[in-house]
Amino acid sequence: MKTNHIKMAVEYRRLIDHLLGEGGYADIVLFGGSIVNVLTKEIYPADVAIKGQYIMMIGDTSKLIGDRTKVIDVRGKYISPGFIDSHMHFESSMLTITEFSKLSIPSGTTTIIADPHEIGNALGPIGIKAMAEEAGTVPNRVKLVVPAMAPDSPTLETAGVDIDSKDMEDLLFYKNIEGIGELQGFSNVKNVYKYTPEVIDDLIASTAYAASLGKIVDGNAPELFGEELAAHIISCGGRCSCHETTTKEECIEKLRYGVYVFMREGSTQRNMAECIRALTEEGLDSRRLILATDDMLSDDLEEQGHMNEIIRRTIAQGVKPEEAIQMATINPADYFGLKDVGVLAPGKIADIVVIEDIVQMKIAAVFIKGRLVSRGRELLIKMPLYKYPDSVKNSVKCKPITKEQLEILKEGAKTKARCIVLIPDQNLSDAKLVDLKISNDKVQCDLNNDILYIACVERYGKTGGIGKAFVTGFGLLEGAFAESIAHDTHNIIAIGTNTKDMALAINRVIEMNGGIAIAKGGAILNELALPVGGLITDELTAHELSGKMKELNNTARDKLGCKVHAPFMHLSFLALSTSPKWKITDRGLIDVNSFEILSPVF
Repeated sequence: MKTNHIKMAVEYRRLIDHLLGEGGYADIVLFGGSIVNVLTKEIYPADVAIKGQYIMMIGDTSKLIGDRTKVIDVRGKYISPGFIDSHMHFESSMLTITEFSKLSIPSGTTTIIADPHEIGNALGPIGIKAMAEEAGTVPNRVKLVVPAMAPDSPTLETAGVDIDSKDMEDLLFYKNIEGIGELQGFSNVKNVYKYTPEVIDDLIASTAYAASLGKIVDGNAPELFGEELAAHIISCGGRCSCHETTTKEECIEKLRYGVYVFMREGSTQRNMAECIRALTEEGLDSRRLILATDDMLSDDLEEQGHMNEIIRRTIAQGVKPEEAIQMATINPADYFGLKDVGVLAPGKIADIVVIEDIVQMKIAAVFIKGRLVSRGRELLIKMPLYKYPDSVKNSVKCKPITKEQLEILKEGAKTKARCIVLIPDQNLSDAKLVDLKISNDKVQCDLNNDILYIACVERYGKTGGIGKAFVTGFGLLEGAFAESIAHDTHNIIAIGTNTKDMALAINRVIEMNGGIAIAKGGAILNELALPVGGLITDELTAHELSGKMKELNNTARDKLGCKVHAPFMHLSFLALSTSPKWKITDRGLIDVNSFEILSPVF
């Protein structure tokens, strides 16, 4: 820390000498552009002078241009602070931090705050630390906020490694870790308070400790109002965020309570358009409205972009560009206490985005620490493939299963069954009762009405548990698919039209030590290995994975009849036991609202 302090003092003194002394010149001048001033919510003509990694001056920089100054003509373009993604999970992209950054940086995202909640559930502190190590190798700024507990619902699911308050001292002092991530363990406030009060005690021990260190604590408060919302905020230490806000009414209530609302807009969870109505219709202050992705797929990143695309969508909802950009720059910087980024001002780090079209958010160039790193969406720096150690691989410990283990048995000719209802582009689900036929004491799915089998298999070799139920919303006509991505404990989840293909797909995932497998007619049609924690590939580049995901999506659509986009991500959230209404875990069918494990038939 002392060395950093001295280095900064020397660098700042040099900046002053270059500004006020003789022969002091900028290294780079961005000339003739329009500044997006997120401090004053203005756009106006000005130049930007850069010296080393710092912004030297904004305004008329003609006196700072020397023979060695590189003058970049940005007339007709806009100059903005680099964008910040305030809440995301690299694991959901199935990419390493390095490969994600290759797609993210050219779209203007220069800072990422990631929650390694997924690898934490699968591997515990070993996985979190491995990701923190990689975070220090990339040119963009990547910081982590870690889970305070795993699993989030101890009585309803099984994680690979349990995490609690005893792990916080070790984790919160580890490199590149800034605080505690989403507090899902106290999302279901009333039931946690009633049935597992010890969870609250442990979470508060963690959050109070983090607060004493000046560390951030993120919240997670889906559909919470009044006393439940107040209790959740207090459990976070009295200051928190929430990325699970899905209605205008929720957004208004949380803003009034002082919550920073992370308006989520990812690959399958899209809530910004509803949340932004608190600004566009009710006129509430936007300083605590923040844009975040939560979960992004590699093919979406490659085709659409990252935070630039989320800003574009926000502008399309009627928000002025300068205010939308605030939500991905100064607003998150203020929340996280990032004093050196998020604005264009003297002495700040020169993380800068040059925008060609501010409405469509077309990015012309990106600078990180004063260095031009991309131009026209082309990455100009080398970022080698990052390889993870063996300690974070081989996480699948369960034995192969049989199709009989997936069958739901009941005597009679027909039965009432409980069915999870997929809600596209949300991690919330619905619930309904259906009538199903029974044949040879086996409850049959109903393809004519889009009622499929769903199962969740414990993969860590702890219990051998298999949760079984029914699901609607995917539209499969044949076959099955399985994956070791099942938020947040990441057991193996599968859906299918028959238990034979389901078992085949699950066993292939087991054999690969994690991944995605698609089966039909007793054969594997397509697959993807995810060796790092069963969640990430360190064997494919970002471009290669994007192509593979398109191929898998096409197989699910063309060969199985799947009708929902991004089916693997949609399926993964049907195991999220903290998000209403019905979900599936290795323990069974979960009624999230009542904290009960339900029988799939009755």
